[in-house]
Amino acid sequence: MRVLILEDEVSLREILRLILDDFNYQVEEAGTLEEAREKLKEGEFDLVLVDLRLPDGSGMEVVREIKEKTPETEVIIITAFASTETVKEAFELGVYDYVEKPFNLDDLKLLIRNVSEKISLKKSLSSSEVPGLIGRSKVIERLKEKIKKIAPYDVNVLVLGESGVGKEVVAKAIHSLSPRKGAPFVAINCAALPPELLESELFGYKRGAFTGAVSNKKGLIEKANGGTLFLDEIGDMPLPLQAKLLRFLETRRFIPLGSTEEKEVDLRVIAATNKNLKEEIRKGNFREDLYYRLATIVIEIPPLRERREDIPLLVEYFAREFSRKYGKEIKRISSGFINYLMELPLEGNVRELKNIVEREVILLEDGVLGAGFSGGRELCVNRVEIPEEGVNLKEVLSNVERDYLFAALEKAGGVKTKAAKLLGLTLREFRYRLSKYLPQKGEVER
Repeated sequence: MRVLILEDEVSLREILRLILDDFNYQVEEAGTLEEAREKLKEGEFDLVLVDLRLPDGSGMEVVREIKEKTPETEVIIITAFASTETVKEAFELGVYDYVEKPFNLDDLKLLIRNVSEKISLKKSLSSSEVPGLIGRSKVIERLKEKIKKIAPYDVNVLVLGESGVGKEVVAKAIHSLSPRKGAPFVAINCAALPPELLESELFGYKRGAFTGAVSNKKGLIEKANGGTLFLDEIGDMPLPLQAKLLRFLETRRFIPLGSTEEKEVDLRVIAATNKNLKEEIRKGNFREDLYYRLATIVIEIPPLRERREDIPLLVEYFAREFSRKYGKEIKRISSGFINYLMELPLEGNVRELKNIVEREVILLEDGVLGAGFSGGRELCVNRVEIPEEGVNLKEVLSNVERDYLFAALEKAGGVKTKAAKLLGLTLREFRYRLSKYLPQKGEVER
């Protein structure tokens, strides 16, 4: 990536160069507007650092020229002479941020890191190397390489990972990079339907097969013919249905409910679960032969806490997605908001991060995403008093979460779908959070 430093102070240029060297930039320098314009003629830059007060004019002249000719170039203004009007114009032009002199080196490094992540995101999206999979961490790069290697080969894949890590995203990426990409990608959540309905959804049925079957219906297996069938939460599939699925995987033949005619399909199967299937096999809840049939290739997706360096990229990606969805213009993302997210446990992984970003886009004011966050902490009107003996923060947060979950459930009349909507959660996430506060098997509900 290329960066241009426009700064007339030689010593300050040296400091900026040292910082940028840590991010593997190809650095060019200019001390005047004229020198900067000559450099810009030689080619485009990914990032430009601009001082406003220069010997031959204002750095804003170059900012305007850059944003007119190459609007994708990111600009950071570093100055001791920025007026309110200048700052306002800069952000209206699409400047990433501005830094006042004298600046804190750590703050500037953080800013450079964030803008670098944004630039990397734009490059990765334009190259579309693995569609939908956002990240530049080592674990994600290894995951991308594995997906690219296995996608062309027509083998079954088992995707493992915690709830919310993006198992369906990986399944869709495999499909889109495979020879089957022009055919359907059909997904079903095996945990979302009762056993009898799950079977009919998968295999289809003939008219009169059961009460309510007033016409023939194609199952999802048949609808996925030629493409990919994604079986999410496969660990929750009932044992009797597992046996029927195993036979289908072995023969690629099936019989719809109520029919005597066997059908044959050509498709690829990708399954996913957040459960430890080997442990489920030991407990007798999952067939070992089905596991080995599904797990020709196993892909494990790391939780977000193991790749926190990907958070800025994901925030940028979701911010773009929701700005289009809600018609919001995002001029920049608050660095305090990024810091806040970097410190969160994010037990719900990418899904939780996505929900937070969506909420902030909806609440967006003045074009700054996460403007209510500063230094990694959300600004609050009410001060929090902490007693001398301290508090158990995990317990406090757990109590707050539990109270909101049950209050929403009560308000929704016990309907979980409505309760989830009241809290801005998906049904799956609501169930996951609620399960932490419900009695487990073997416990007595009081």
